[in-house]
Amino acid sequence: MVEQIPFKDEVPGSIPGGRTMGTFGNLCKILRKKGYTLGEIVQATGRPKTSVYFHINTIPKTEKLCLKLRKIKIKGIEGKGPIKGKSILDRHYNNFETWTPKYVNLFAHVIFDGSIRNTGIIYHNRSSALLDNFSCKMKHVYNFNPKIYKTSNGVSRLAYHNVELAPLFREKTAELLSIITNLKKHLQKEFLRAFFDDEGSVDFRKLHSIRRVRGYQHNNKILRIIKKLLRNFDIESKIDNRFHEIIIGKRQNLKNFSEEINFSSGLRVNGQRSNSIWKKSLEKRKILANLLASYQ
Repeated sequence: MVEQIPFKDEVPGSIPGGRTMGTFGNLCKILRKKGYTLGEIVQATGRPKTSVYFHINTIPKTEKLCLKLRKIKIKGIEGKGPIKGKSILDRHYNNFETWTPKYVNLFAHVIFDGSIRNTGIIYHNRSSALLDNFSCKMKHVYNFNPKIYKTSNGVSRLAYHNVELAPLFREKTAELLSIITNLKKHLQKEFLRAFFDDEGSVDFRKLHSIRRVRGYQHNNKILRIIKKLLRNFDIESKIDNRFHEIIIGKRQNLKNFSEEINFSSGLRVNGQRSNSIWKKSLEKRKILANLLASYQ
């Protein structure tokens, strides 16, 4: 609390106890040396701030005054600074209670090709189709545009910088992984499509009689979930623990995958890669269709 000046209403030039001070300038200097702030001196003398400052600006601050100024500063910013875990721009997410296809797809993409950071949510991909899909579905949870960063290798990052998103996405992704095998099949299908869109590839080399769909994931627990979900659609698969991937082979399994899951429209292979088999950016759906047609 600001210290009350006992001589506020007295004629400038005097101090408590009746001693005469002389000029206004001397009064300001003495008060400053006693540890009064600029505001307190202005209040006591009734003179403009600029006039007071002219007389005191060269006087070093006492330890008492420095302590007082720190307390005033702290009091002035109380309740105004950022609150831990709260958006400083007052931007908030839209929560939900029921899992629908759009929410399953969104949070699955975060699990497979995204990351949850204390500062927000990141999704990285080179496919414009998948980036558009993610940003569109994200609008249902957080109706603000992301920052977009592009790397030299063609991968783009959608960054949603908001500390409030991290706890929500940690909670929901953990919940989704724990219940997905018990959700309805149309929701399981969205989870599987997100996985193969982000992590999947079509390995079709007719001359070597290689026909398969593969999906990479470093977390073998997730691969086991994927295997279980695929079985619900009559798709048998095997897990390669060494290379952290799930593999779908044999004609009927691949046919069932094409009919039930498949890849999203517009999703293409990167034909510019040095090890590209196709040497052009074909749609994964088209490659899979060619693979199945090659059985005939």
